[in-house]
This record gives sequence, C-alpha cells and structure tokens, in this order.
Amino acid sequence: MRRPIESAQYTSFRLAEHLDAAGIAASIGSAGDAYDNALMESTIGLFKTELIKPRRPWKTLSEVELATAEYVDWYNHRRLHGEIGHVPPVEYEATYYTELTKPQVTTTT
Repeated sequence: MRRPIESAQYTSFRLAEHLDAAGIAASIGSAGDAYDNALMESTIGLFKTELIKPRRPWKTLSEVELATAEYVDWYNHRRLHGEIGHVPPVEYEATYYTELTKPQVTTTT
C-alpha cells in the first residue's frame, strides 16, 4: 500500500529564497521535499495551549481574531522568554540591533 500524497505538501521556493536571504539554512529541501516545519508546529502548539484551548468555546471568528492579535502583542512585548535571557522578544531584538549598529572601536598598537 502506498501512502497518499498530500497536495498541500510542496517545497516552497519563496520560503527557500527568504531563508537564503536571511542566511538561514533549511534543515532539508531537495526537489520535491517539504521543509522541516518543526518550529512553526511548536509555535502553533504553544498558541493552542496558551490561548485557544483554555478560552474555548469560541463563539465567533472575530472573537478568535481579536484574541490572537492580543496574544501576539503579549507574546512579543510582555512574555518573558527564557532562551533569550528572560526578556520579551522586542527588547531582545532592540538590544541586538543597538549592539549591531554601535561603532566598532579599534585600537592601534
């Protein structure tokens, strides 16, 4: 028996271009393979665990959309992330770009 082929699975050349432009190597990706989407699946799982499941039943799509916008704002601006020093992502990113754009001091000997 052969496993059915899911038409929604494909290699996204646009994703490959974005990853390449950002200097990110795809975990897999020969012609016809789908890229490993473990990070995306983890994020969606976290979203479901922290927002969707605890607040169900949802009555309308608008309710979910508003809650999602609020969750994304909280996640990026107030949620502390242990992997980046227990700071929110926007703070970490601001620090990163501040350090990146600081003039480099060179010393002569």
